[in-house]
Amino acid sequence: MKKDLSIEFCGVKCENPFFLSSSVVGSNYEMCAKALKMGWGGIVFKTIGFFIPKEVSPRFDQIGKEGTPFLGFKNLEMISDHSLEDNLNWLKRLKENFPDKIIVASIMGQNDDEWTKLAQLATEAGVDIIECNFSCPQMITEAMGCDVGQNPALVKRYCDATRKGTHLPILAKMTPNIGNMEVPALASIEGGATGIAAINTVKSITRLDLDNLSGYPSVNGKTAVSGYSGKAVKPIALRFIHDIAKYPALKDVPISGMGGIETWEDAVEFILLGSRNIQITTAVMQYGYRIIDDLISGLSYYMEERGCDKVSDLVGAALSNIVGANELERSSILYPVFNNESCIGCGRCYISCGDGGHQALEWDYKKRLPKLFREKCVGCHLCRHVCPVSSIACEEKRTAI
Repeated sequence: MKKDLSIEFCGVKCENPFFLSSSVVGSNYEMCAKALKMGWGGIVFKTIGFFIPKEVSPRFDQIGKEGTPFLGFKNLEMISDHSLEDNLNWLKRLKENFPDKIIVASIMGQNDDEWTKLAQLATEAGVDIIECNFSCPQMITEAMGCDVGQNPALVKRYCDATRKGTHLPILAKMTPNIGNMEVPALASIEGGATGIAAINTVKSITRLDLDNLSGYPSVNGKTAVSGYSGKAVKPIALRFIHDIAKYPALKDVPISGMGGIETWEDAVEFILLGSRNIQITTAVMQYGYRIIDDLISGLSYYMEERGCDKVSDLVGAALSNIVGANELERSSILYPVFNNESCIGCGRCYISCGDGGHQALEWDYKKRLPKLFREKCVGCHLCRHVCPVSSIACEEKRTAI
């Protein structure tokens, strides 16, 4: 099933909301052309600038858990290491050869003049939108990257400088390495930005080699704090998308959401919390551009099931259900229900409740089955979350405390 997934974003009509985010997955003409032919709605080209970095090797690391690889992913990549001339030529060719796709130039300057000039050059190349990268966590100079994104005054100033160089929509890409993203986000709009992109990667040290005492990825025995992405950061990203979408002073500001999106379900969650556009990198690095088929078909079926004709009908639809902790209902309890037929007798629920819960389970060693003591149970549902075979459900009927 294929529905009409078109949506307007920052005044630009997009074939669908799915874009490659600014990274290695969209860093030259051939890569971007291949992705666009496969159905991606747009490309946010890897960040360009006058600064040309010299990269390290190796530059990636990943964290898994219980046999699941790539739960989290770390990178030491900086902005594009191609010449500015090559990058601008690729952007121009992409727009010429794919006029119905959306081409976004991600830029990063070191001072006002560079931001203005980069905006001018990108506009002349024919792109549709300009994204200001205020959030790369591994730049080697404090004049660039997330150190800028943590400074609202600089964010506003550089957005103003970018606006002087273009008439195009401007996205301000925010760093999650901050407590309240709304502050620099608002500063960017005051400086002339049209919309917000969030989140970039989270500053991290993924793990250490216990024998060599070095971090990963190890570059001649050393590593550095750098960006963390993948499924593990999705909860953080969703929180920031929610915060921006609900902030009164940012009402109706377009949001491009990213951070841990692997499946169409992930993408829909971002849309339901206020994103009109979706950007993806880490999942593409694992599975390739072909995930666009899953994204398009999944969103289409979801819209059909909910009777939605337009993607825009879904934007922000779940925001009203995210409330302050003080607003949550606290006068009822939902008890867990145990399915003895599907239970495999592993005892994880019993151990977790006893050592990390409220000691509300007794264990029948002969039958290898749990038994619930309702008078001790507080309805926390830790048991349900540790069950490896989903044999524990919730009571449908609420019981007053």
